[in-house]
Amino acid sequence: MERPRLPLGDYYQLLLWQGLLAGRRPVPADLTRTVELVSCDSKRVVPGTLFVCKGAAFRPEYLIDAVRKGAFAYVSERPYEQAGAPCIPVTDIRRAMGLMADLAYGHPSGRLQVTGITGTKGKTTTAYYLKSIVDAWREEENRRESAILSTIVTDDGLERRPAKLTTPEPLDLQRHLLNAAAAGAEYVTMEFSSQALKYGRVIGVDLACAVFLNIGEDHISPIEHPDWEDYFASKLLIFRQARAACVNLDCDHAGEICAAAQVCPQVVTYSHTDPAADVYAWDIRKEGDLIRFQARTPRWQGELTLAMPGLFNVENALAAVAAAEVYQIPAPAVAAGLARAAVPGRMEHYTSSREPVSVIVDYAHNGMSLEALLRSARAEYPGRQITVLFGCTGGKGIDRREGMAAAAGALADRIILTEDDPGPEAVAAICADIQRYLLPFGKTGEIIPRREEAVARAVLDCTPPAVVVLAGKGCELVQKRKNGPEPCVPDGILAQKALERYDGR
Repeated sequence: MERPRLPLGDYYQLLLWQGLLAGRRPVPADLTRTVELVSCDSKRVVPGTLFVCKGAAFRPEYLIDAVRKGAFAYVSERPYEQAGAPCIPVTDIRRAMGLMADLAYGHPSGRLQVTGITGTKGKTTTAYYLKSIVDAWREEENRRESAILSTIVTDDGLERRPAKLTTPEPLDLQRHLLNAAAAGAEYVTMEFSSQALKYGRVIGVDLACAVFLNIGEDHISPIEHPDWEDYFASKLLIFRQARAACVNLDCDHAGEICAAAQVCPQVVTYSHTDPAADVYAWDIRKEGDLIRFQARTPRWQGELTLAMPGLFNVENALAAVAAAEVYQIPAPAVAAGLARAAVPGRMEHYTSSREPVSVIVDYAHNGMSLEALLRSARAEYPGRQITVLFGCTGGKGIDRREGMAAAAGALADRIILTEDDPGPEAVAAICADIQRYLLPFGKTGEIIPRREEAVARAVLDCTPPAVVVLAGKGCELVQKRKNGPEPCVPDGILAQKALERYDGR
């Protein structure tokens, strides 16, 4: 399935209709010339490219390089006379790029059933649960598996690689959606970040279903969201582009979320506390390594099983069941999909061979996620010492430090602070900042800057019976430090090595 080759005039008309043109002066360019590629990366330019100048770090040299390689016009919020190419001036480059990306790839979401999932915690797990359900259903019909665009992986049916962003930039996103349509994936499950919604990264994406999991404080910083109200308002934008909405009645601000969801023709609610919900769960219990619960939807009732530990995952599973209800997926496929679902880096569980020491690896990287994880560990492993190891990113998401410290201070017996993508900041400085939020709980975190050493000490120095929670990195292979990304060993492998040393003592 080829992307369309459209004349420059089509892009000009789109920007005109959307009120994005800065001024009405004629563009000194041939509007009948075919645009071979729309790109914001000068390294990818081919002859006949329409170049987009975007980003706070944009430099005129990028545009000059693009023109030298064959870009014949550019879209920008300001002209660059030294470029030697005509400029199409716009008032909002982010929104303009989102709309042009959708046009450049032929509006591929119109040929797909796209589910967008947003929330402060649980997006990735819910995405994998829903994909597993959809794939179990499609397997019965001998159809190819669905596509997924998540924090962990981008798999569109033609391209599979580790994800760079929770939600790809517009031109990449639309390319992935076109790939999914070309591959016959038909269904795409993707995470919608608050930044993607706020800055128009997902403009033009038609959602068959929008899932709103929960809301808490996260991503509040000068370079992300200035305050909680902006963060919440950005999240709520997801409903404006969806035909159906799934809403968690158990989350904070559920009333406001339900009110915003009314713009969708169909709303499906879910809960494990309110029997009036469309999708309701009860009799939630842990049996060995499995989580089981009873569920009821408008179409069926029965028992569901999760192979992943973590009682809090029932809420994520219910979100996936609610989305499956939108798609009218049969109950056996829902049950089969949930039973076999696995998420890389989420609730990975490792145990020692000689004493009751368990290690849980999870991506939990904000206060809400860490609190849910630690509460679940307390409930599932009563009487054990709880150790938590975590850090916080440098240069952004500053609010996470207080939230994660509060969760650890309230629920952990032993706390180890270490690196987690420190970026421009010193690990010791980040840990010291976290430390001050532990003081009200009368707790002190042990600071071990290098994560490899920190994981080893977390396991080797625990007092059995014990649970060691490694939070934040999951199965990531890169640590973002001051000089850029550096390879690192994923937490799961570090945990196994530490347990081998523990068992061998």
